[in-house]
Amino acid sequence: MFKAKILVIGPSESGKTVLANFLSDAIKTVGGEYSPTQGVRILEFECQCSNGSGKNIGCEVEMWDCGGDSAFESCWPAFLKDSNGVIIVFNPDVPSHLKEVETWYSTFVSSQGIQDSQCMLVAHYKPGYGADNGLPALAPQMNKLNIVHSNLEEDPEKMRQEFRRYLGSVVKSLSESREREEMSIIT
Repeated sequence: MFKAKILVIGPSESGKTVLANFLSDAIKTVGGEYSPTQGVRILEFECQCSNGSGKNIGCEVEMWDCGGDSAFESCWPAFLKDSNGVIIVFNPDVPSHLKEVETWYSTFVSSQGIQDSQCMLVAHYKPGYGADNGLPALAPQMNKLNIVHSNLEEDPEKMRQEFRRYLGSVVKSLSESREREEMSIIT
């Protein structure tokens, strides 16, 4: 069984904690009063993911729900250590979030050598707001990312399926890396 460390990052008040709780089955309902994450919360759970060939495989997930406040920037190197994937969450109804997403992407993905297949961009809509599913205007370097529209009130299962598909790409990348490492030892 593979083990994956996934960071859930993005601007404050974008819905990272709600999404992390939902994906890890830490809660059964969505919503509630907003309480900003102080630093990081680590959720551990097992999940079945698709390996791309129709076969499901098990994965142990260590999901780091990272606080979006820049006051925690000094902790970012610790968050990044040994991470295998990044989920960037933003609220498309907040115009400043689009610009902030670029900073999160450059800091946590492009500068760390994480492949785009190991990154998922989630346009997370808060309860009571409709998702128009239009693509937000993203920076050109982010256009290749898998973008998912999330509205947990209207279609929670869609988000769960997208996460499993994403986790499958992370596991595939881990598997390929492990194979390369084994081959380098043999040769």
